[in-house]
Amino acid sequence: MKILTPATSANLGPGFDSLGLALKLYNEVVVSPQKFTSVSIVGEGSDKISLRKNNTFINIFNQIVFELTGKHLNFKFSFTNNIPFSRGLGSSSSVIVSAIALAYQISGFKTDRQQVLNRALEFENHPDNISPAVWGGFTANVVHKGVVYSHKMDLSSDLRAVVVIPNNAMSTKQSRGKLPKSYSMKDVVSNVSHAAYLTACFMSKDYTNLKIASIDKMHEEIRMQGLNELFEIRELAYNNGALMSNLSGSGSSFLNLTYKDDANRLKDLLKQRFGDFRVEVFELDNNGFMISQK
Repeated sequence: MKILTPATSANLGPGFDSLGLALKLYNEVVVSPQKFTSVSIVGEGSDKISLRKNNTFINIFNQIVFELTGKHLNFKFSFTNNIPFSRGLGSSSSVIVSAIALAYQISGFKTDRQQVLNRALEFENHPDNISPAVWGGFTANVVHKGVVYSHKMDLSSDLRAVVVIPNNAMSTKQSRGKLPKSYSMKDVVSNVSHAAYLTACFMSKDYTNLKIASIDKMHEEIRMQGLNELFEIRELAYNNGALMSNLSGSGSSFLNLTYKDDANRLKDLLKQRFGDFRVEVFELDNNGFMISQK
C-alpha cells in the first residue's frame, strides 16, 4: 500500500500556528507485510543510518497498528523522501500524517481524514502544517479541546509557489525559542486583522492585496534575522511580481506566491542572485494525502 503526502507551507505571514497551504511536492511511503521488518530510504535522509533504527514514521505507524489490531506485525517500509528536512516545508507533518493514515488503512479501518488530523495533533501540537497535509489547499485552523477545526479552500490553478530553499537548516524548536513570551496589543490586533483579511483573500480567490494581507508583526522578522538573505529574497520577489513573500513555517525556506506566467522568470532571477540556494517552482495541491494500492 502506498501513500503520497504533500509538503506544506505554514503561518503564511500573520497566520502564526493557524494558516497553511499544500504544495505539489510529495513524500512517498510504500508499506507491505512481510516476515521481518526492513527499511529502505531514497532521497532526503538516505545517508542517515539513525533513520533506519529510530524512524518517526515507523514508531507512530507501529503504535497505531498495535492499538487497532492488538498485534505486533512486521512490514517492509520503502521511503522516497522529496521534502527537505528542517527547511520549513512540513517534512515532520508529512511523516506524522502519512504514518497515521496508512496505519488505519492497513489495519482494515476506513481512513477518516478528520480522525487522522486529530490524532496528528498528538504528535505535532499546532495544526497549520498537519491540516493542509491532510486536506490539501489553503486551510484556516483552530484547536478547541483537543479537536482541530479546519476550513479548506481550494487554491487556484493559476497560482505557483516559487520556493527558495537555503542550505541552512532551521530547527522549529530553536526558532520558536527566540520569540517573545508576550506581545503588545497593537501587534496582536495587527496580526488578527491581517490573518482574517488574508483568509478572505484566499476564500474569494482575489489575490490583488495578498502583499498587504500577509504582513506579520509577531514572528517573521525575528526568525529571518538568522539568515539575512531572506530579507533580500523578499525585496527581489516583490519587485518582480510576487503576490506574497513570506517565511515558510519557521524557515529557512521562503515562499513566494505568484501567477503561473510570472513563476519561471522569478525563479531565474532568484537563482541568479542566490546561486547557492535551491529555487523551485511548485504547483499547489488541493488533495492532501493520497492512498493507493502499489
